[in-house]
Amino acid sequence: MKVMYLDCSAGIAGDMFLGALFDAGVDPDLVRNGLASLKLNGYEMCVEKGTSHGIAANSVQFNVVEEQPHRHLKDIIALIEAGNFSENVKNLAGRVFSLLAQAEAKVHGTTPDQVHFHEVGAIDSICDIVGTLLAVECLGVEKITCSPLSLGSGHVYCAHGRIPVPAPATLEIVKGVPLYKNDVEGELVTPTGAALAVSLSQEFSSMPSMIVDSVGYGMGTRDYGLPSVLRVIIGRSLGSVSS
Repeated sequence: MKVMYLDCSAGIAGDMFLGALFDAGVDPDLVRNGLASLKLNGYEMCVEKGTSHGIAANSVQFNVVEEQPHRHLKDIIALIEAGNFSENVKNLAGRVFSLLAQAEAKVHGTTPDQVHFHEVGAIDSICDIVGTLLAVECLGVEKITCSPLSLGSGHVYCAHGRIPVPAPATLEIVKGVPLYKNDVEGELVTPTGAALAVSLSQEFSSMPSMIVDSVGYGMGTRDYGLPSVLRVIIGRSLGSVSS
């Protein structure tokens, strides 16, 4: 069985996840071509190599050059359904956005269909989520395990102003997930990162027994005094290796 372990010791965000998958060997053009079928305009995907506290990692940015509308869940689902990629990717993308909408609705006292996706519905987040799912499918991974999560502390700014960390939506999404505290003041896990981890991972635990085939590092945009990287470890479950 081909397996993946998400080492989230420095957190997880959509751009970090996608960058790590590119670093692990996924061709960025495969993702570019898939995203092109979404009928979204006014952006470009930039993939660059950088370092974070001595660790080389891929950085992914979606530079938006045209103003984008606020979107509702039904608008995003319609975009995804029109995309030229597998039903599995479409279903998973719908699951991720539905999870985000449910969390935002709970936090703001409304319903998922009425949620305005400010940050989450922005073009970069749509591309982060769909791009990550396309990359995971390309790798042929059958099972994903994620490390327990440390969410960070302090405050962060969003469309609604200054809010506490973990962001309320993030905290809704990670209900039932093992968490631990560290000394980092800042946002380590974004709502998008949390939704991807929860939607794709079969379990949250330590690294499973495996034969490692490839490792990828995806770099975040913030510096908290430690390597700001998500590490993906891809290999074969020991149970599937012939003796």
